[in-house]
Amino acid sequence: MYKGLVVDANLLKSDPHFSLGCKFCHKGDDKATNKEAAHKGLVKKPSSDLKVCAMCHKAIVDTYAKSLHYTTAGLKKGISPRLGEGEKKIFEDRVFEKSCRTCHASCGACHVKAQPVGGISIGLIKNHKFVRRNESKTCAFCHGGRVYTEYTGEYGEAPDIHYQKGMMCMDCHKKTELHGDGTFYQSMREVKDRPNCTKCHKLGNEPKLTTRTAHQTHQGKVSCYGCHVASAYRNCQQCHLEKGSKSYPEIYLGKSPRNGKMFTTLRLVPTARDTFKDVGIKMENYDKLPNYWDSPVHNIRKKTDRTQSCDACHVERKDFLTAEKLIKEGSQENKNLIFRLRDISR
Repeated sequence: MYKGLVVDANLLKSDPHFSLGCKFCHKGDDKATNKEAAHKGLVKKPSSDLKVCAMCHKAIVDTYAKSLHYTTAGLKKGISPRLGEGEKKIFEDRVFEKSCRTCHASCGACHVKAQPVGGISIGLIKNHKFVRRNESKTCAFCHGGRVYTEYTGEYGEAPDIHYQKGMMCMDCHKKTELHGDGTFYQSMREVKDRPNCTKCHKLGNEPKLTTRTAHQTHQGKVSCYGCHVASAYRNCQQCHLEKGSKSYPEIYLGKSPRNGKMFTTLRLVPTARDTFKDVGIKMENYDKLPNYWDSPVHNIRKKTDRTQSCDACHVERKDFLTAEKLIKEGSQENKNLIFRLRDISR
């Protein structure tokens, strides 16, 4: 049953958010004696206006207003280089504000009622209780298409080793990362204090000499994911097209489009050439960006094919991105991500 209207009566006494009554956030008429009159002027999602939460949580709201979770600026930053100058204004008005911005997370989307995704909502997280964290509902609902399901093993062959050890999202992604730090970032890549494997796994402290040597040899050349990705992860095609997107499991290893010297995991996140044709956008600079992007996949294991044998990469080239694997009619930049490794067997 949809529980969007259920409020636990005990919360009225125990949760300070209810001390001023429902009207304080939701408006409406709390003196009315029938539903229609009581709901006149009702605000369904009060936290969509950050000023409501700022009345009590101003310091947090001031930073959150500039965070990527709220601004969704990363979506605009990602697509912008593909657009011609005249197309950027069209995208801003007809796509970004009317579509992309609807995915932004208000305070309530994480702490009271999860944000609807694709028109589907799980309703209140816990009978209108204001929860500090509940990764399995809030993080998972928005990031469950790829990250969360890979992390828990619901998609792929095995769960991430960190999940098996009992770790959840906020063990690595801290509150300041989610709420923002008061800086307006255009991309998560600009955030300096993002999770990093070596913060916990210090290089040079490995107990085995072979492991220590392997890390030293590949440092700055191969990402941690490049060796430690456990199994195939989700890749998508035909995104945003009327005929419907498709996904399939695959591992792609190749050059990072952001750092051509780094060998890493790539994820197919294609924006098709005609994605925005209905609003008059041809994407004049479509071929300036690839369709494959370096991705910090969330299904890490200590032992994988690549950590067990040098031949997996240096002879077999297992899971390497190749010309034969590239999507049809994709960007010309995709070819530059193919990594040609010297065969050590010769």
